[in-house]
Amino acid sequence: MEVFVTAAVSGSRNPLAAFAGAALLALLAPLALSGPAGAGAAPYTVAPLTFTVRAGDGDCTVDADLYRPAGADAANPAPAVLATNGFGGSKSDGSTDTIGKAFAARGYVALVYSGLGFGESGCLISLDDPAVDGEAASRLLDFLGGVRAADDGTRADYVTLDGAGDPRAGMFGGSYGGAIQFATAAVDHRVDALVPLITWNDLSYALAPNNTGARTGVTSDTLGVFKWQWTNGFYLIGEGQPLLNPSLDPSRFNRLDCLHFTARACETIRLLNSGRYPADRTGAMLAYTRGVSPVSHLDRVRAPTLIVQGQADTLFNLNEATATYRTLTAQGTTAKMIWQSWGHSGGMVPGELDLEQGNLETSYVGRRALAWFDRYLRGNRAADTGPAFAYYRDWESGYGTAATLPGLSRTLYLSGDGKLVGSRSEVVPGTRHYTNLPLPSSHSENSLAGLIPLLPDPEPYDTEGAHLDWTSAPLTAPLDVVGAPRATLEVRSPKTAKVQDSGDAADRLVLFAKVYDVAPDGGRTLVNRLVAPVRVPDVTRPFTVELPGIVHRYEKGHRLAFVIAAGDTAYFGNRGIRPVTVALAPEDAGVLRLPVVPAS
Repeated sequence: MEVFVTAAVSGSRNPLAAFAGAALLALLAPLALSGPAGAGAAPYTVAPLTFTVRAGDGDCTVDADLYRPAGADAANPAPAVLATNGFGGSKSDGSTDTIGKAFAARGYVALVYSGLGFGESGCLISLDDPAVDGEAASRLLDFLGGVRAADDGTRADYVTLDGAGDPRAGMFGGSYGGAIQFATAAVDHRVDALVPLITWNDLSYALAPNNTGARTGVTSDTLGVFKWQWTNGFYLIGEGQPLLNPSLDPSRFNRLDCLHFTARACETIRLLNSGRYPADRTGAMLAYTRGVSPVSHLDRVRAPTLIVQGQADTLFNLNEATATYRTLTAQGTTAKMIWQSWGHSGGMVPGELDLEQGNLETSYVGRRALAWFDRYLRGNRAADTGPAFAYYRDWESGYGTAATLPGLSRTLYLSGDGKLVGSRSEVVPGTRHYTNLPLPSSHSENSLAGLIPLLPDPEPYDTEGAHLDWTSAPLTAPLDVVGAPRATLEVRSPKTAKVQDSGDAADRLVLFAKVYDVAPDGGRTLVNRLVAPVRVPDVTRPFTVELPGIVHRYEKGHRLAFVIAAGDTAYFGNRGIRPVTVALAPEDAGVLRLPVVPAS
């Protein structure tokens, strides 16, 4: 059955409701089936379809909606946009369906579907595995290319083709619906353009980040620090799918101890929660989580990609997008990147893209996405796709832009008296100490508050004696930081040194690095509540920490504070009490480097 509709807009401004928390948040009322269209909107029809697809080792049912713009037919074909939901959502979760409506109203054939294991689609959750989720999406491209029909015999003979069976098609969506784009483009080069929002590069980094010793991008060979709140929150959403979306489809169930995920995904969660990380088991886990991550298949992605990442995102931070961007551009894949305000941790501001509102023309990111598809799907070579890099600034209207990512241009030194100074000659020799407590001694955020809004989330804090900080003098001019700060330091922990080579990563020292903005009245701001968890590779040698990227102005009169803390409530910490010493001298000072851009 087809329903005739016109474009309309409605919804809240909670970005998490649009993506990862859709299963736990109230969904929007359906968009109006009649009434005045939005400015410039065109009518379209909607038809529910199902597809039986081969994905991995079995067949899966895919539940989809086809949005067909008025006037699209064999004589007047239109390019297509394919989209699926964020984790916990479905084709009708209030944002995924809005994608279909928004693009259909602008003349695109839109096919939106519930990802495998979500909504009414079958099979287990396999975390956007190219061999499963990517192949399923490829079968939907077969439909758009006229190669196959839907289960009810429906065919699409009104999509622009680049060749026999090759539809002119792009992909759009965020979070889980962003990573699927890379998985699909890696297995099917018919995809012509990608616009992934707030998604991951390496799932092992997202779930257990180690912000030191990266082999490439954000990828480290050593398991990092378990992000237990985010990870277990999503695990519960996934396991609750059979209850939240009742289905008799036997492919939706696995076994009693792992209802809705693939076995390897459940094994990963259990290992991380165990707190014991022997090399053989963590090696297998890292291989698995990276195998289902873009980092493992970006080398097969050739579709022009507009990467959009959120600054307010403690789940998938800006460093993940940067790693993806650098990989794509280095291999010659056309790519540009935008750092918008909102991510999984909130941060929605007026004028930002709101997928529950469908405000493509009235938001910077929306206009960039439309231009991207105008060029690569409609073939308009005059379409301006914008600068290589753009970033939202909360201190000034509009976005800052640059041809390249800012480099590390400002250096500060850690002094033995607790100061951050501008030259080695100012460093005062000194030794400082901290000890972790049995319970987490610092708080950055309650990640679960993003999934369950009623949960309390205190302001960030650090407990005396369980952290060290170094603070600069008041700034004499504004300091604009755009990118990921980097710190190099050395810590001593004799107790850790005795066990760090045991073969269990849990025996290595864990610490958390972060940078605060300190106001003249002493108020401290942890920018977007971001921290850099570190599993120190060797407590007898210096190591370098890459902190999460930020876009932040430190105002004149404010001070900058660099902190290392023993624990954090959102993460697993050290096994046992670990006293730590930091010794500093002019010739052997810790260094903090900042990516600073000229003040605007």
